[in-house]
Order: sequence, then C-alpha cells, then structure tokens
Amino acid sequence: MAVFVCAGCDAVLTAEVSQVALPAEVHQRWGNGVLLPVLMAAGTYAVEPEPSGPPWRPWSEVGPEEAEKRGVYAPVFALSFGAPGAVFVAPGDTRGTVLIPERCGGFCCGLDGRDGPNLACERCGRAVATRIDDCSYWQSVRLDPQAVRGLPAPGPTTGSGRREGRERERERTSPLDPYGGWSPRWEAAAGVALAHLLVASEGRAVAVPDGLAAELFRHALDTLLPTARPAKRVALAGPGLPAPDAGVDIVLVPPRPCTGRARQPPGTAAVPMTADIWSQLTSPHRELPVPVTGGMPDGVFRDDPLPLHPRRLFRPDWGVFLHTLARLPAVREPWLRALHDHVRSRPYADPF
Repeated sequence: MAVFVCAGCDAVLTAEVSQVALPAEVHQRWGNGVLLPVLMAAGTYAVEPEPSGPPWRPWSEVGPEEAEKRGVYAPVFALSFGAPGAVFVAPGDTRGTVLIPERCGGFCCGLDGRDGPNLACERCGRAVATRIDDCSYWQSVRLDPQAVRGLPAPGPTTGSGRREGRERERERTSPLDPYGGWSPRWEAAAGVALAHLLVASEGRAVAVPDGLAAELFRHALDTLLPTARPAKRVALAGPGLPAPDAGVDIVLVPPRPCTGRARQPPGTAAVPMTADIWSQLTSPHRELPVPVTGGMPDGVFRDDPLPLHPRRLFRPDWGVFLHTLARLPAVREPWLRALHDHVRSRPYADPF
C-alpha cells in the first residue's frame, strides 16, 4: 500500500492505494456525449510509463527518428512531451486538492486536461494533478510525477494491500452494457490483444479456439490476415490451466498484476489479455434459469428478463488498437506497417 504526497510540502494527496496494471482503456476515447465511468477501481493506482499530458507536438514536427527514440514506430497524430510516470487514481481517492479555475478547459461536458494540471495542493498551492471527466473520457485523476512522490502507507506492512489490489483487478466486468451493447472495456482490451496477435501471427492465418475468444477475435483476424492454411494456433494459458499443447503457437495470458507485462510460457508467443476478461474466457459465468438447489415449485415460472445478447458483431476498439500497434517495433515490417496505415486511414471500416 502507498500514499502520494505533495513534493513541495508533504501534504497527503491520496488515500491508501495498491498498485495494479494500467487499464487497457486508459487511451480509449469512446462515444460522443457519453459520460464514462471511473477508470481506476477505488483503492488502486496505476503508473503510465510513457510521457503524458501537454505539451503536445504533431507527428510532422517530431518525425520518425525522434519518435522511434521515444518508443513510437508508426505515425500518430501527436506525441506528448510531458513527464513519464504519471500516476492514475480514482477521483474519490484524492485528498487535499482544489481546482485551478483558469485551467478547467474541456471539449464538451467537463475537464479534459488540455490546459495542463488543473488540481493544486490545498496547503501550498502547487499544481499536482489533472482531473479528467469530460464526455468520451474515462474519469480519472492523473498525478504529476514531478509534483508528487509516493510513500509507504503508515501502519504495519503486510501483503493484504497487494492482495486487495489484485482482487479489485480481477473483479468481473460484464461483456455487455445494460442495453445489450458490447462493453467499451472489453473493446479496449481486445484492441490491445489484437495488436499483439497480429505481431505474433507474422502475417499468417490465426486459428482462435471456439467460444467467447472466437467472438472477440475471429472476425477481426480473418479480415486482417490471409486465411490460407496452415494457421497459427491460439490457446488460453495461465494460472490454473494446463500447459499448452505442443501444436500451440500463441497463448492468451493474463498480465502480471502490477506491471501489466505478459506471462511468457516457454516455446510460444504470449499475448496479454486483461485479467478479469481472461478469467471469463477461461470460465465464463452463465446465469442459471433456476435455483442451484431445490428447483422451482410446480406451476411457477421465472419472470426475470432473459439474459442480454449482443446487438451486433464484436468490434475491437480501433483507437486503442492503433495506439498499441504503433508502439510495437514489429510494426516497421512492411506488411504490418501497410495494415496499420490502412486501418488508420479507414478507422471505422470492417472489422472496427
């Protein structure tokens, strides 16, 4: 467990929080006029290793050589030249901050951070964080790594904080929203995984196992890759599952809880899949039409609504997909760069 304090006066700025992997949807922009939920679960924080926030420089000004030094290997609209290492927390976990009125710009319904840090330390007035709650953005507070520092939480040191953080990370996110549409969290996670699947494919066809994984990836892979066989085989792997068969080439695995890096089984290419979604791919939860024990009394019928079913084919998030693919060195290969540029020029075409 940790708390973050102001680097200027040591005032406490957050509740006690546990580190988890950076959510896939941190770079997602979803819908228009839609107020998205909170990005981070209460009591957790995540670190963004890349630079974030203003100032921004357009790709035409940065150029490919400088971009590659910053870990970006294909064109993007603009690159952040802010400090790396920003810390994301839930707005409800902040303490002792006040808004900076002259920095409260936004595009539509709230704050989007365009003017730089918009939260100041209540004690000393130092700008310490950016509140983001505009429509189409996941609500969050981004602590400025140059204005805050993390300290161990007071009290006895135990493993409970880390366990609590992992439990929150594993909380199940329904694949569908309340109206039968696909969850934007699932679309973002699939966008990240799809970019890694394409790299692991090396330009060959990819065969995904039947079930929920097929719903997420089969259409996109069949659209973006050649369908000629033999195909590379994908399987689910990770804690509690047997080792992949000898014929498996690619595995979908949950990332490590704090770093977000994929677990790497020997002899296969590992593709990271958000932990709570991976758990549902391996053991999908299904609503039962009758009680687990006892059955229903004679003549009594359930009048609950039927389980929701998706209204449309699943589509990975194209923005998250491109953000991820542009930061994988393999995108410099001609076939993959051509695919990247095609999706970038037609972002809403099939399969997105």
